[in-house]
Amino acid sequence: MTDHLSQADVVRLLSDPSPNSRTDLAAKIARQFGGAELSASERKLAEDIIRVMVNDAVVSVRQTLADNLKSNPALPRDVALTMARDVEAVAIPLLSVSTVLTSADLVEIVRSGADGKSLAIAQRANVPAAVADALVESGSEKTVAALVANQGAELGEQTLGRVIDRFGASEAVQDPLVHRGKLPITIAERLVAVVSEKLRQHLVSHHELPAKVASDLILQSRERATVALFSGENDEAALDRLVAQLARTGRLTPSLLVRSLCTGDIAFFEHAISLLANVPMTNARLLIHDAGRLGLKSLYDKAKLPPALLPACRIAIDVLRETPYDGEPGDRERHRRRLIERILTQYEDLAPEDLDFLLSKLGDLMQAEHAAA
Repeated sequence: MTDHLSQADVVRLLSDPSPNSRTDLAAKIARQFGGAELSASERKLAEDIIRVMVNDAVVSVRQTLADNLKSNPALPRDVALTMARDVEAVAIPLLSVSTVLTSADLVEIVRSGADGKSLAIAQRANVPAAVADALVESGSEKTVAALVANQGAELGEQTLGRVIDRFGASEAVQDPLVHRGKLPITIAERLVAVVSEKLRQHLVSHHELPAKVASDLILQSRERATVALFSGENDEAALDRLVAQLARTGRLTPSLLVRSLCTGDIAFFEHAISLLANVPMTNARLLIHDAGRLGLKSLYDKAKLPPALLPACRIAIDVLRETPYDGEPGDRERHRRRLIERILTQYEDLAPEDLDFLLSKLGDLMQAEHAAA
């Protein structure tokens, strides 16, 4: 058989009922379709034959067409859709690589509920956001795991949140999710709460977080990991979302606010207390940084935070104002040391139980100081 379509091939196609004969011709026609060597009339003839064969009763004939046409950009979209809606053996080659299918086409296939097809779509070189959303909403655990492992998938913050909603407890999903590129801070915070210690270490050390965090994780609690995540975060909108998320899930605790101040993250404290006190951010900042004592206390009381922690908050803010980070090695450790020393020396009038409470909340910082010494 030559590589060029001939009238004899057409006669054979129409007269020979053998599936093998039709499969051979399907392969030949598919390979030639769209080629520059075909004339306009030959290309039209090939397309007409393909439209007939795409409905052939024998799966092997349709599968041969799909295997040979899957990467052909000249394939008519309606033919590609017919194949994509076919059984998995026919559909999967097209769904894996065809550029003819639109995002709407792929979403339709995902919503049809065939898991093998959805898995093929999840592994495409590029998965548009709308398609990714559909996969996350209806795909199986295996499909969603493949999707989050695909660096070519467009996964926004809301979509990633839905992944955690559905499969947050799945190690098959957690692992590739943690190993994706940069994650939104709200997603990283949620993952800290559910992943294993091994994955947590990767999460905190690979998403633009302080290098020192990796060693601290050996003894850390979830709260310490959360502080590490937002440390140095300058995106106001991201901090707003993180604080709101922590509040919704009951993790915006008083001790977390103290920890944030003790590590110098005044921005997180500002956003958190603004939300807790239901005071606009601009007003909250003025009250927090009021040179007098009334502003911070009024805001603190309105946020309904425990009185025993107010001295630590005030000290931390004072120390940060007096000795801002200089960017030199060890500046955070020096800040923590000054803070703890100030608590011990300037608040001798604290009741013993209040002092014990404060020091217990700062115990991890002191432990870190001893370990670093």
